[in-house]
Amino acid sequence: MAALCYVPSCHRSLSKLLSNSKSQGPLHPNLLVTNSNPNPNIGGAGLQTRRKSSSFSIKASTTAFAPLEHSESTSLGDIIRSDFPILRQKVNGRDLVYMDNAATSQKPNYVLKALKDYYESSNSNVHRGVHYLRYSRTATTAYENAREKIADFINASDHTEIVFTRNATEAINLVANSWGDLNLGFGDEILLTVAEHHSAIVPWQIVAKKKGASLKYIGLTAGEVPDIEQLKKALSKKTKLVVTHHVSNTLGSVLPIEDIVIWSHEVGARVLLDACQSVPHMMVDVQKLNVDFLVASSHKMCGPTGIGFLYGKSNLLSSMPPFLGGGEMISDVFQDYSTYAEPPSRFEAGTPAIAEAIGLGAAIEYLSGIGMQRIHNYERELADYLYYSLTSIPNVRVYGPAPSEIIHRAALCSFNVENIHPTDIATILNEEYGVAIRSGHHCAQPLHRYFGVNASARASLYFYNTKEEVDHFIEALRETINFFSI
Repeated sequence: MAALCYVPSCHRSLSKLLSNSKSQGPLHPNLLVTNSNPNPNIGGAGLQTRRKSSSFSIKASTTAFAPLEHSESTSLGDIIRSDFPILRQKVNGRDLVYMDNAATSQKPNYVLKALKDYYESSNSNVHRGVHYLRYSRTATTAYENAREKIADFINASDHTEIVFTRNATEAINLVANSWGDLNLGFGDEILLTVAEHHSAIVPWQIVAKKKGASLKYIGLTAGEVPDIEQLKKALSKKTKLVVTHHVSNTLGSVLPIEDIVIWSHEVGARVLLDACQSVPHMMVDVQKLNVDFLVASSHKMCGPTGIGFLYGKSNLLSSMPPFLGGGEMISDVFQDYSTYAEPPSRFEAGTPAIAEAIGLGAAIEYLSGIGMQRIHNYERELADYLYYSLTSIPNVRVYGPAPSEIIHRAALCSFNVENIHPTDIATILNEEYGVAIRSGHHCAQPLHRYFGVNASARASLYFYNTKEEVDHFIEALRETINFFSI
């Protein structure tokens, strides 16, 4: 089946970004399209060999972009901000400074246009019928192309290892209710860190109670990162699963996943990786990490809400029973029994989030066009700048490790100010200064209890943020603290 276009072939800013993701050349907001392909897709150059068994014709992009004149002093954030229409807003007369990216990211024109084009030109259900102007075939091809783009993006062995879900939460629940229900038993242990998101805790509490298994938690070191040595010692033949984040949404710490996987596999345990805070910000290679399962959400990586994905090794997915029953996930249905489709269809019951999948595919094209290593390098600079700027303010307590030659923080800081509630801080920053940060427990209540607090404020950055915005945030925070100190 011929692959059909669902995104515009010409777009007047960095949102046209189908340049080679390996390129480290400078970028500029005005890029010149030198060639166009009606089916842009992410190539897998430089990655390990992937098996191609798609029933759809998915071709690598031949679109090339030539950067025009640029300034070496211009930051990545300055270059691409014009791609994000929401960032042009004013908040009470001030420019919006959006620093709540760990909760959700903003969407570039490239993604918004992909959604608009789908609904205007090819809205149809997938995998079912051949309609007038081939709408169903167009939608199906675009939908399956998005799965292929995700597989390339994280270097999965095959596109069938990618299961679309509503979000990362549903992806974890899928594994818990399918793999967990099948493989966990009385006395088995699930190992987690105290810094996990509620979505990585609650599903396993439910299945552990049902199966007679137990959850064991790893604490933090004095440097306020999950204690990896404690984790290594806690592994035993009772350990059936290790559930861990890649990057903490509260501490900003980055864990050595390859080591954790090696230790876990030595005792026969599987590893589920929460990559919601890493896939949008750095290159993630599931074959190199060798994780058994990985989950991520579209809305944190410039894509739409309402869709995420589960990566699972083929042999594991093939052994797992369905999570939900209905259309799409079956092979044959009889009056007294049914047979089930092969993965990933087995786990995608009903009409899927078609537009959202296409939007996620466009987001991956956009990020790959910039280059994930370029994004990561830029955010490393922002991370250190944010941390040291915050810790320069008296009576501010930042949670998580201090950056160093060997310790790298993500570009987020959760913090508290002595004697001021974090919600009061977030409210004043928003209403008086146009700065959007988050306050609360960030779906990490066990971690906040570990620190002896109920909540914290959190500033989290993405590649469209700038050091100038950090400066504005810091000055606004100083003035807010002064306001409450009067």
